[in-house]
Amino acid sequence: MKTIGNILLYILFVTAFVSCGNNDGKYDATGTFEATEVIVSAEANGKIMQFDVTEGQRLTENQEIGYIDTVQLWLKKQQLLENIKSVNSRRSDIAKQIAATREQIAKQKYEKARFEALLESNAANRKQVDDIDAELLVLEKQLVAQISTLENGNQSIEGESAAIDVQVAQIEDQLQKSHITSPINGTILTKYAEQGELASVGKALFKIADIDNMFLRAYVTSDQLSDIKIGQNVTLIADYGKDNIKEYPGKITWIADESEFTPKNIQTKDERANLVYAVKIAVKNDGYIKIGMYGQVKLKP
Repeated sequence: MKTIGNILLYILFVTAFVSCGNNDGKYDATGTFEATEVIVSAEANGKIMQFDVTEGQRLTENQEIGYIDTVQLWLKKQQLLENIKSVNSRRSDIAKQIAATREQIAKQKYEKARFEALLESNAANRKQVDDIDAELLVLEKQLVAQISTLENGNQSIEGESAAIDVQVAQIEDQLQKSHITSPINGTILTKYAEQGELASVGKALFKIADIDNMFLRAYVTSDQLSDIKIGQNVTLIADYGKDNIKEYPGKITWIADESEFTPKNIQTKDERANLVYAVKIAVKNDGYIKIGMYGQVKLKP
């Protein structure tokens, strides 16, 4: 019986040793893999007319995948465009409006020159020339006032037209926001709405993540801070189970400025440490790394 007991004790020891992992504890910290996730929400109100996406589908940045009903917006835009035409039709052609006055001024100048010539030959008197000068002065003042009135009227029309242009731009912006597009290159994680449903501004439509460029959020102790810096190359280890372990090159992109308590599901090199610093390590995904998967970090080769 003693021999059997020794054998069982040996088996338990070996099992415990193996359970430490294939890396024999040769890692400096652990964490979980994360990705940049974006929840895309509706930017317009109305019925979802088209929404062609499925979970797991890959999208490119700015790729259009659907739209929200735009009929009312389109009709409003057409109405505003007609209003612009109506407003612009009231614009005055200043050159045509003042043509008659200019012609009268030219005629009076001609008469003045003719009477001045007659005055020199004593065929006319001075009063006739003075009367023409007075009439000419009145016409010139009328011309200035006429031009000012027409220009002010046109400026008012331009202001009215510009205000409608702003309304058209607002409608065009709303029309643009009625199109559902992807903000990043990524993969659809969750779909929250379906074609035919009513959307409202702020309603979540889908969640997308960039799973090609992921990062590991790990935690290090204050003693390890002297061994790390932003831009440093490290080694990440992903455990896929059944002795299937893969190493990936990673680069530290962020180090927290403030410490925090060690998350319960995270291990550090020094398990006695309560306060740790979070770090982000960028890694290129080969298609096997999944969000939420645990990983280990080797700070040095």
